[in-house]
Amino acid sequence: MIATPITPDLVRGAVELEPTDRGLLPHRLPSWARAQCADPQLTAAEARPSGVRLALRTRASVIELETLRTTTVHHGLGPRPAGLYDLVVDGVPTDRREGAGGDVVTIDLATGAATTDPGAPGTVRFAGLPDQDKDVEIWLPWNEVTRLVALRTDAPVAPVAPVPPGARVWCHHGSSISAGSNAAGPTGTWPAVAARRGGLELVNLGLAGSALLDPSTARTMRDTPADLISLKLGINVVNADLMRLRAFGPAVHGVLDTIRDGHPTTPLLVVSPLYCAIHEDTPGPGAFDPEALARGEVSFRATGDPEEVRAGKLTLRVVRAELERIVAERAAGDPHLHHLDGQVLYGEADAATFPLPDGLHPDAATHEVIGRRFAEHVLAAGGPFEDIAGRHAT
Repeated sequence: MIATPITPDLVRGAVELEPTDRGLLPHRLPSWARAQCADPQLTAAEARPSGVRLALRTRASVIELETLRTTTVHHGLGPRPAGLYDLVVDGVPTDRREGAGGDVVTIDLATGAATTDPGAPGTVRFAGLPDQDKDVEIWLPWNEVTRLVALRTDAPVAPVAPVPPGARVWCHHGSSISAGSNAAGPTGTWPAVAARRGGLELVNLGLAGSALLDPSTARTMRDTPADLISLKLGINVVNADLMRLRAFGPAVHGVLDTIRDGHPTTPLLVVSPLYCAIHEDTPGPGAFDPEALARGEVSFRATGDPEEVRAGKLTLRVVRAELERIVAERAAGDPHLHHLDGQVLYGEADAATFPLPDGLHPDAATHEVIGRRFAEHVLAAGGPFEDIAGRHAT
């Protein structure tokens, strides 16, 4: 087996690679942005490599990737799904492997206390690849902080072009749903599904619990090369009970202004929240349902008072109306700015067929539905990205 150093030209979807004494740590926010907000939720979210993958050209029939995972478990609950690694050959997902080893962080949801049990690196091995030159991608788990330790193959590897001929880069920002919560694997997150259908190179800035209109995230998007940009906003602002209506509108304008500083004419899509019954008319904060926890299950509920909407508290209905208003007003002078009601991707009628298992996040099958609908409404003929997508949705 040939050991190949893992260098930035072999990694896509990461903003930075941080050298550590235990391997390279992919980041989806740059160091200056991380320094501006030490919130543990954001720190963990941006280091989980949703959409990050190794990309290489090789004749290898065997590929081994050694990584050091950080898995999180909740005290008193069953084990969480293991992180998965997806193999994509010439654009087609062909294999999936479960990670092994690594550090384990145990969190007590009642107290917030966390303990870490250190572990050793593990290796995922893909064998039986066709004996021919091919483009290979290994997508990293969307749900585990992952350090890249070593890459080994039975034939030499080379980097591929950062953007394949004819493809376009799509930079997307959203919440844990965009990051992949409950997706079947790293290529099963709804943005990955949509990107594959549209022939797009994905940069996924889905940040669990942290799509909060942070200026540093907006500046990161401003500085990220992209042919298409989308923002899925609202659910985290509501379930964090972060701000009132008075602050929300100007914050949205600020994010759009910042992105436009770096991408003045790039197609820019604002997507309002998916349907979520607990927050449609009830403000945040959101919280774990204690009765579900007592049963060893995870479920969420809204704890705010609907009467406070009159005083400016946010619900999903309020957020949708405000986002639609803002985009309509700005689009008069910005023909490349677009709006999509998130309920087109997942609406109230879908809740009966595709219920949210924990009241907040879609399941794996629903990720596929959302990704397909995004491609159909946004990337295909008549959609806001149709003229610049690498190819129409299929």
